[in-house]
Amino acid sequence: MPITKSTIILVVDDFESMRKVTSSQLETLGAAAKNILQAKDGAEALRILQNHLVDIVITDWNMPVMTGLDLLIAMRANAKLSQLPVLMITAEAERARVEQAISYGVSGLLVKPYTPGALLDRIERAMTWRPRKVDVIESGIEPAIDAPVSLSKETVRSTILVVDDTPDNLHLISQLFKDEYRVRIAHSGEKALEICTSNNPPDIVLLDIMMPGIDGFEVAKRMREHPNSENIPVIFVTAMTDQDAKLKGMELGAVDFVTKPIDPTALIPRVRNFMRFVELRKQLQADYDGMLEMARLKEDVEHITRHDLKGPLAGVIGLIQAMEEDDSTSRKQFEQLRLVEETALQLLNMINLSSELFKIETGRFKLDAQPVKISDILRRIVEVSRTTYNEKHLTISVDTDITVVGDEPLQILGDSMFCYSLFQNLVKNACEAAPEKTRVIVSLVDEDPVQIKIQNKGAVPAAIRNSFFERFVTQGKSGGTGLGTYSARLLAEAQNGHISLDVSDEDNLTIVTVSLPRLLEVDANVVV
Repeated sequence: MPITKSTIILVVDDFESMRKVTSSQLETLGAAAKNILQAKDGAEALRILQNHLVDIVITDWNMPVMTGLDLLIAMRANAKLSQLPVLMITAEAERARVEQAISYGVSGLLVKPYTPGALLDRIERAMTWRPRKVDVIESGIEPAIDAPVSLSKETVRSTILVVDDTPDNLHLISQLFKDEYRVRIAHSGEKALEICTSNNPPDIVLLDIMMPGIDGFEVAKRMREHPNSENIPVIFVTAMTDQDAKLKGMELGAVDFVTKPIDPTALIPRVRNFMRFVELRKQLQADYDGMLEMARLKEDVEHITRHDLKGPLAGVIGLIQAMEEDDSTSRKQFEQLRLVEETALQLLNMINLSSELFKIETGRFKLDAQPVKISDILRRIVEVSRTTYNEKHLTISVDTDITVVGDEPLQILGDSMFCYSLFQNLVKNACEAAPEKTRVIVSLVDEDPVQIKIQNKGAVPAAIRNSFFERFVTQGKSGGTGLGTYSARLLAEAQNGHISLDVSDEDNLTIVTVSLPRLLEVDANVVV
């Protein structure tokens, strides 16, 4: 989406001079001065955003009072501002901090120093992307989606500007670098300034000092006064060798001096050394663009998993269960349906583990609590488990007789798909740990909170009792990952519940108890 006269842009930076520079660049890119708003920090920006409609926010990273990152977090947590594109300008090179900005849904990152062309490109990308509407809580939000960036060979190739009033010098230097870099030439200081202050400036300037008209010192001085050229490295290539000339050049921001007559063996490595720095900055921008793309691709995959697969899969499970309860279903069909149901439940569990646990672990999950008929879920899981563990000759029972409150079955307030995964993992764990020809008992206790107990013969080894619900904790189970009980704990806590372990060495028993919020009458009146 290009910038137009009607585009309203908010520029946030604690330095007034930088706000003016950015605003001037935006005007040259097509924005109207009256539609460029300015704020000195994130707090002032938020106040402006509450009272003005804005198309995009361009913010610096490090600012007093409220940083650019804090501004981004506040915007993504605000329903009114959560979809507003945010372009963050930064010299930040710490990968972890950049990943943090991406995780909070930044629309684009622009690395300092940058050209107006790079600014326009990042603005257009940011304005064509809109984050999906996601649940935002204190610790973060989902990342976003955008199309991969395609850099042409011409864009990647760095540019050298050679400035000299002597054609032979221009030809010599051009020939030295033409195979490695894109080389432009200027016969005068005026032409050099025109190129350097354009929207497509060079990456480095090899600048003669003694020229008619505007000399090299004046060119360097004016370059430092213009936002498009102020950060371009300058190497003076000159016949002047006195110390005063070198000091003056250094004061004007020169990075090196090369004396004439030109020695190619000395000039080439010097230029290459500074070009490496230029290319590292370009690579940093490319890395940030790539990080954004990967984060947005990840969200796209998670969105497909979470919505496009999970919803239909839940519907399939419901249809299977309805067919199992149909009186016309034969015994053979019933057994086949049970196998299909077990497979569907396992797939649902995998989806929950892959797409939801990470959000829970990082504090990004927000529960949409709904009434759940927990007795139905426990009964289904137990029935499927009987078929699965038939060869162990286990007796797997479920006690849900006390599930009646008036005419309604006992319900908890949570997430039905989470409950499937939670109790499937716990019942599976109990059945795997139980010796052959023993009992696994699932019982439901009508309390507030509701208590669900899974009991099996076989005591959990003492060595892992204190860490039973931690990640990767397992013992004595072939192929065990140690994620079943860990995920059960996270899924219980995500539903505002609790999980605990009781072990009796004397009776050789293990009891896992899950406490989940009971649906009360007041809850039933407000839950949709």
